[in-house]
Amino acid sequence: MSPTRILLADDHTLVRSGLRMILDAAADLEVVAEAADGVEAVERGLREDVDLAVLDVAMPGRTGLHAAHELARQRPGLRLLMLSMHDAELYCLQALKAGACGYVLKSAAERDLVEACRAAMRGETFLYPPTVRTLLRAWLDDPTRAPANELTAREEEVVKLVAESHTSEEIADLLHISRRTVERHRENILAKLGLTDRIQLTRYAIRRGLIDA
Repeated sequence: MSPTRILLADDHTLVRSGLRMILDAAADLEVVAEAADGVEAVERGLREDVDLAVLDVAMPGRTGLHAAHELARQRPGLRLLMLSMHDAELYCLQALKAGACGYVLKSAAERDLVEACRAAMRGETFLYPPTVRTLLRAWLDDPTRAPANELTAREEEVVKLVAESHTSEEIADLLHISRRTVERHRENILAKLGLTDRIQLTRYAIRRGLIDA
């Protein structure tokens, strides 16, 4: 059988090189395309002949979660796997909602990444036991209610760009929306999260893994 063809997306060159070494060392896996940000990940994921996209959650320009949303929408046959340095169940839940087959911690990539890729190609979900327990508890408590302050993928993009010190005009250009729409997103985000300014939004973005500290 031909090896699984992988798109690897991470904005840190050294991290990407290390991950590629782990993947290419497996006979049944092959990295055939790389991306350094979320926008490039979507472009290459739609253009290249790949079976699986391995996406870092926090990337410049467009988050890995938003890239996963776009790839799942435009290329539903492509398997998706998320990477993060943050061990938080909420990120994993968002990854699953984005269409990902699983979520791998970078700190455990040498141990888990290859098996997670194989699981994704078998149509299985790769999750860590604490995450499974948290998701199960949330479902048992109320299987229909989402957290009141949960942000949409677009709102998280706006938070990320605000935290990266982009102006409203720059965000509008990057997201191809109007300046007024950006301002409306910001108002909704602050109201949802109970925050008041950019500094608090930046702290939120760091805690959520949307940007690096």
